[in-house]
Amino acid sequence: MDRLEVLIQRCYAGLDADQLRSEVLARLRGVLTVDAAFFATVDPATVLFTSAMVDEPLGAVTEQFIANEFGQDDVNKFAVLAGGRDPVRSLGQATKGDWGSSPRYAEVMRPLGLGDELRAALLSNGRCWGVLCLHREKAQAGFADHEVQLVRRLAPHLGEALRLGLRPTASETQEFDPGLTDHTVWYAGGPRVGPGVVMLDTRLRLQSSSAEADHWLSELGASRTPGGRPHLQAHNPQADNLRAGELPVAVRAVAARMQLDQATARVKVRTRTGDWLQLQASRLGEDGQIVVVIEPVTAGQLGSLLLDLHGLTPAQQRVTGLLLRGYSTRQIVERLCLSPHTVQEHVRASFDKVGVGSQRELVSVLLRGSASRG
Repeated sequence: MDRLEVLIQRCYAGLDADQLRSEVLARLRGVLTVDAAFFATVDPATVLFTSAMVDEPLGAVTEQFIANEFGQDDVNKFAVLAGGRDPVRSLGQATKGDWGSSPRYAEVMRPLGLGDELRAALLSNGRCWGVLCLHREKAQAGFADHEVQLVRRLAPHLGEALRLGLRPTASETQEFDPGLTDHTVWYAGGPRVGPGVVMLDTRLRLQSSSAEADHWLSELGASRTPGGRPHLQAHNPQADNLRAGELPVAVRAVAARMQLDQATARVKVRTRTGDWLQLQASRLGEDGQIVVVIEPVTAGQLGSLLLDLHGLTPAQQRVTGLLLRGYSTRQIVERLCLSPHTVQEHVRASFDKVGVGSQRELVSVLLRGSASRG
């Protein structure tokens, strides 16, 4: 068995995101030359970064990469790769060898002594769960076609691994409470902390944060190196404040997207302890300050993300979504204009994919964690 086949097999070994990224980057260097790498998980609804593992010298310019990704016209944007025909492409391919035509290369990569860049959107079940960016030190030769093809072969397995890794473990299952609603707040365990507020200036530097936000920032952590050591020191809740570089990548990404779109931006992220959070960035007043609200998500807010995690098709998601909200088969038939037989087929397929045998079990598995009324 060759090294790539071993690497693909490891995608199905039940590794969490940090373990997967560390092992993949280590093994990938055994099959092609990689001088620096950025490997991030993303919210499939927005393709905003939710966590990242970063090699030097890229860690020192993470903010510049984020500013380019969400604020400049350039080639091979991750969201474009995720929605296009080919989710894997090199800088050389996109620029036809004219690397300097890319602002990202001219302003960020070239000053670091980096040359070609190979980017991949990691898809599973039609959604993007992560992104991979590989760099070569400056040289006339960039990534060859066979190397691009190698990453193209690996990418869907990495996407599947990241999707499966986000699904809650059996220990997080709770007994179904028929009184739960779309507004129920879900916790995987630990202290039940409410919404927190982070204030940033126009350069995305931390100005202040509430005690609740400090807790969630600590849970989100900072970008990590492939060896598992934080590249940027993880937030200490006892510290008076955070340096800008210590802000979790999810906070920086959602704030940068808000600045680009000039509208409220949101991202959902799962913490290391299994809690699901929503980060919402918006502008405060006329001075350009940015407020990021971090709060536990409700069952209703998780919505289709839970169904995506279990690989349900859009049609199955529409039926199952109504089922989770308490609709009867007759009501689903009327709401979606489907036959009873079709509805039952979608329900059975959803049961099979989630691994349950009843509606009660379906709700219990999909809405995991300890509940707090909200």
